[in-house]
Amino acid sequence: MTSHLNDRFHRDPVQIQMSSCYPARLPRGTTIYSSIDACTYTLYCGWASASESDQSMSQGTLYIVSAPSGAGKSSLISALLNDNPRYDMKVSVSHTTRAMRPGEEDGVHYHFVSVEEFQSLIAQEAFLEHAQVFGNYYGTSRVWIEKMLNNGVDIFLDIDWQGAEQIRQQMPNSKSIFILPPSREELERRLTTRGQDSEEVIAQRMQEARSEISHYANYDYLIINDDFDVALMDIKAIIRAERMAQAKQASKYHAMIDELLAD
Repeated sequence: MTSHLNDRFHRDPVQIQMSSCYPARLPRGTTIYSSIDACTYTLYCGWASASESDQSMSQGTLYIVSAPSGAGKSSLISALLNDNPRYDMKVSVSHTTRAMRPGEEDGVHYHFVSVEEFQSLIAQEAFLEHAQVFGNYYGTSRVWIEKMLNNGVDIFLDIDWQGAEQIRQQMPNSKSIFILPPSREELERRLTTRGQDSEEVIAQRMQEARSEISHYANYDYLIINDDFDVALMDIKAIIRAERMAQAKQASKYHAMIDELLAD
């Protein structure tokens, strides 16, 4: 499995430089009570059914997913990949200038490039978004995302609130999901028990969480991380409902509909 790993959006606010199911028509701010566990991913999911693949391809949906570090995305995404037979899901590979870590593979975990190569890609407007995090660059391929969307593939982009605002400006038809922990105490417990950070880093994460959470109202869907199974059901419901929107279904099955309406 390829991944858009969790160090990417654990951001120092000073160092960030950004570039440019439930009913689908639930109002902005609709709250869904659910659960998960944490990481950073970009994944795309398309219909896997052979009978559906024979139909006309409709435009895919870009899903923006944000949450404070430790709120719990990685377990949800992994379960979504493993448990949902309706979708063909994969994790995309981002570009980064940071050094490769033990066990990582180029083209699997990231596309590892030099600073010069990354800056050249920026100049070519190759990224839908990019950021500088703790001195390293990270970017999501614009060409890849646009190609997937045009092929009817849904894309999940896990990004912080600042990146989300930039993405909305470029892709106003995107849908956004914010994930909350059930309490600050539970968030701190998760950050502590996962054993990845020092006490100093955990304190920084908790401080950053308050800032991130303050932007929840800008998102279309709100999932409360309290019960894993409910969370998994909720995220599937969101994807399913968006796929069942009238415009997308009409585009996808227009030949069948024309036949049904024929004299």
